[in-house]
Amino acid sequence: MKKELCAIEDEVPLVVGLGATRPLSSFHTKQCSAVSLFQRKFFPDSNPADWSSWKWQVQNSITNVETLSEMFSLTEKEITALKSSSVSLPFRITPYYASILYGKDENYALRKTMIPVSDEMIEGFGESGDPLCEEHMSPVPNVVHRYPDRVLFLATEFCSAYCRYCTRHRVVGNKNELHRFSSKSWEKGIDYIASHPEIRDVLISGGDPLTMPDARIDYLLSRLRAIPHIEIIRLGTKVPAVLPQRITPKLVRMLKKYHPLMMSIHFTHPDEVTLESSVACRMLADAGIPLGSQTVLLKGVNDDAKVLTDLYHRLLTIRVRPYYLYQCDPVQGSSHFRTSVNTGLRIIEQIRGFTSGYAVPTYVIDAPGGGGKIPILPEYYQGRDDKYVYLKNFEGNRYRYPDPIDPSVR
Repeated sequence: MKKELCAIEDEVPLVVGLGATRPLSSFHTKQCSAVSLFQRKFFPDSNPADWSSWKWQVQNSITNVETLSEMFSLTEKEITALKSSSVSLPFRITPYYASILYGKDENYALRKTMIPVSDEMIEGFGESGDPLCEEHMSPVPNVVHRYPDRVLFLATEFCSAYCRYCTRHRVVGNKNELHRFSSKSWEKGIDYIASHPEIRDVLISGGDPLTMPDARIDYLLSRLRAIPHIEIIRLGTKVPAVLPQRITPKLVRMLKKYHPLMMSIHFTHPDEVTLESSVACRMLADAGIPLGSQTVLLKGVNDDAKVLTDLYHRLLTIRVRPYYLYQCDPVQGSSHFRTSVNTGLRIIEQIRGFTSGYAVPTYVIDAPGGGGKIPILPEYYQGRDDKYVYLKNFEGNRYRYPDPIDPSVR
């Protein structure tokens, strides 16, 4: 009986210790009540163990219009998109994440990221199906080799929830692409990495690699870690934000075997930092896995310095370091999500200097055409003369730094 209990506990996240020294915030208290109400209303036959199971969450995800319309009062723009065959990316929302959206109207930030609208049917200026030219930089299936010393390994086409602004519209949720993620296809990618000693860093993404079974993740990590020249492995995921139940003690123990292992988590909005996602991130951090957040700047969702500062402060409390703030990629049908670059620069100016340096991400544009990530900074450097470098600080005040030009140095 004791062994059976341990096996069950291995499959659910641990909640102990989170609130031992810190009481629940009013947000977490309200969120827990909302989750309970949502579960009783729409999944009356489920129990707490079901809700805490990541497999149950995936199996009961909202993927059809009928269920979605029962939970939300859909707008005309949403209904049009849901019925249109020209919207290529399917929708999928875990019950957990749907409980966060429940009771909110079409103007709610996170609802915009999950439920399609007819704006996705519009192809904006400069948009394409593969704006980062990943297909052209893929020497073998599953591998994108853009930078000299590191590669992207696409492990799966599946995500537990589909972000409407996803860069990989062409792949994720597309059953026609399943052949690309077969065991045979994986082997070609692993062989390519093994045969290129200049590669020292592998980022595993997809789809979302943490939606795969433990055994499949374990196999891929073990194969990569066995390659002598691979120094670090990174996992790119949104699971802690949309499916935190997936972060189980069993998974964490397995991940610990493959250090140095790092994780980039896609957080979008402060409302994603719930009790469950906090537990998930703290478990990962306790396992010695460095956690960074990668946030996409989205119009009407998080294009506000106060919203992003709130997000970054909450992330730091659960040991997730704000890493990148991405300008939204010009993927087909994403124009309604994209802000101007000036908006991003203004937000960085409003954050930097007014909060901890750890809370300030690097604002980047992943250059269309495959140019890679390019950092975009406000104009703090104002120029120089023979004796000084001229600077502007976060308050707009001007300063000079002594830096005389050495005529012997060119």
